[in-house]
Amino acid sequence: MKKNTNYPTIGVLGLQGDFQEHIEILTKLQIPYIKVTSSEDLDKINGLIIPGGESTTIIKLLKTNNIFKKLKKKIQLGLPTWGTCAGAIVLAKKVTGLKLETLKILEIDVARNAYGRQKESFSADVSIPKLNKNRFPGIFIRAPKINKISSKIKPIAKLKNGEIVGIEEKNIIVTTFHPELTQDDSLHKYFLKKISH
Repeated sequence: MKKNTNYPTIGVLGLQGDFQEHIEILTKLQIPYIKVTSSEDLDKINGLIIPGGESTTIIKLLKTNNIFKKLKKKIQLGLPTWGTCAGAIVLAKKVTGLKLETLKILEIDVARNAYGRQKESFSADVSIPKLNKNRFPGIFIRAPKINKISSKIKPIAKLKNGEIVGIEEKNIIVTTFHPELTQDDSLHKYFLKKISH
C-alpha cells in the first residue's frame, strides 16, 4: 500500500506487546512507520507509540537494548508519545505494584493490574469529548488504573462512572485501554494530528 508522504514517520516500540496491531492501523491509514528496536531508530521518527504488553518486560528490554535513557531525553525534549495500557506504566512517575524504575516522565500515580488478571479483562464505553465520542469501544486487558494526576495534566477519556482512562500533557497521551484492538482509528488520527502541528 502506498504510504502518505505528507505525514511524519511514526515509531512503534517493537520490543514486546501488541505493537503489530498499531502497525496494522498505521498501514491502513497509509502512515509511514518504523518498528523501534534500537536507540538509533529514535533518530528516524517524529512520534512514538508505546504499546500494551508486559510492562516489566518492556522496561527491561528498553534497558538491555540501550534505549531507556535516550528515549526519556527525547520525550522530555518534546517527542510526541502515546502510551497504551503498559505504555501508561512505562511513562508514569509512580506505579503501585512495580519494583522496576520507569521513565518517570508523567506526574501520574498508576496501579498495575488494578482490575485483576487476564480473566478480569473487560470492554466498556469510553467518553472522549475531544473526539465527540461518548461510546468509544474501550478494551481493558490487565489494565492499569490512574489513581491520581497532577493539576497540569488534562483528562481526555473517562468511563461512565467518571474514572479517568485517558490523559494528555503537552506532547504525551496515555490511554489505559487498547484502541489498536478496535476498528475505531480516531485516536490514532488524533495522535497524528498532534505530531503534524
